[in-house]
Amino acid sequence: MPRSVARAIALALLLAAPPHAGGAQATATPAARSAAATRLGFSVERLGRIDRFLQGYVDDGAIAGAVALVLRDGRVVYEKAVGWSDVEAKRPMTADAIFRIASQTKALTSVAVMMLMEEGKLSLGDPVSRFIPEYAKTTVATKVDTGVAIVAAKRAITIRDLLTHTAGISYGTEAHVAPAYEAKGLGPAAGWGWYTADKDEAVCTTMERLASLPFVAQPGEEFVYGYATDILGCVVERASKTTLDMFIRTRITEPLGMRDTHFFVPREKGGRLVTVYASGEAGRVARAPDGARGQGHYAQGPQRSFAGGAGLVSTARDYARFLQMLLNGGELDGVRLLAPKTVALMTTNAVGTRFSTDGLGFGLGFMTVERFGANGLSSEGAYGWGGAYGSGYGVDPHDRLVYAFMINQLPNRANVGAMFPTMVYQALTGAAR
Repeated sequence: MPRSVARAIALALLLAAPPHAGGAQATATPAARSAAATRLGFSVERLGRIDRFLQGYVDDGAIAGAVALVLRDGRVVYEKAVGWSDVEAKRPMTADAIFRIASQTKALTSVAVMMLMEEGKLSLGDPVSRFIPEYAKTTVATKVDTGVAIVAAKRAITIRDLLTHTAGISYGTEAHVAPAYEAKGLGPAAGWGWYTADKDEAVCTTMERLASLPFVAQPGEEFVYGYATDILGCVVERASKTTLDMFIRTRITEPLGMRDTHFFVPREKGGRLVTVYASGEAGRVARAPDGARGQGHYAQGPQRSFAGGAGLVSTARDYARFLQMLLNGGELDGVRLLAPKTVALMTTNAVGTRFSTDGLGFGLGFMTVERFGANGLSSEGAYGWGGAYGSGYGVDPHDRLVYAFMINQLPNRANVGAMFPTMVYQALTGAAR
């Protein structure tokens, strides 16, 4: 994914708030939900605008369906499922629908890395080669007058470089490197570049092969969005001596009660997996094809590649629990994954102006808002990201909000995800009481 596209995703998707997964609030009556929203400082009338806003996109055929969830102080302010999980089968969207979350996976993998840091099993300054020897000597493809020159990296890539996407590693789709990546089953050969769910090999095998290819910038010099977090997934495996799937399941999702977050959809949950749709030229959606550029291999396929950068499926309720843990400073319902200082480090801009020169930064896994107005109505100190299928999330410590907005659309030309955060903030009219 080019840097310009990564920034566009960031600007479009940063603030959508997820609810407290499950529990009594998720099943409260409309009257009880309205009363709760009022106590939490939201206008019930203005929340109704979100209903009409989302339904309008469904009625216009711009999206098939979506799930939106907003929490304040860990309590549900807004939860809505609109449209269809599968249009052709006439299966309505439900609040517990399972979505492919693509790059929203990066947040969980980044947390896994920081948990290992807290245990003394790795350091942010460690060279990646400590865990994956193939990265001891890497190369960079540089455009020159005569074509492309392959030069040695000026220094070793570190774990910090990977967390901040400043390692110079893209998705291999740039014209000057794409042929080399495609020849090794990456870049253009990997769906949209980031897709690995069809690979019948362990993620470390894929990432070792990636090390033999030239990257597109020198370590530490530029923000380049790409395979960095997939490499971190392999680092987690090597440092913890278990698979990424096992680590995330036993150390993150199960302790947090995230029962519907998996790398591949369990057979018994297959009926809840949302169908992927694609924006057409006229702006209306059509069912996406099978395979890597559409429905993917999340229910059927090799199920061997645990991609730390883009491999998980989840629900809005599950993802909201994960975000609430971050908002709480690393703890939820008595389960602590990280120290508050570690969460603060992750959500502090670590790249200066290499991500943006206009008020946005990037920490250790998240885009950060450095000034009010840089990302719509998001508060200074808010953070979040999104996924290639159109989903997005945000955490706002100032207003004590989290949100998750889920759709599965690829390619996605609808601006519903970009506008959803504004719809959330316009309904916030006071302090919680």
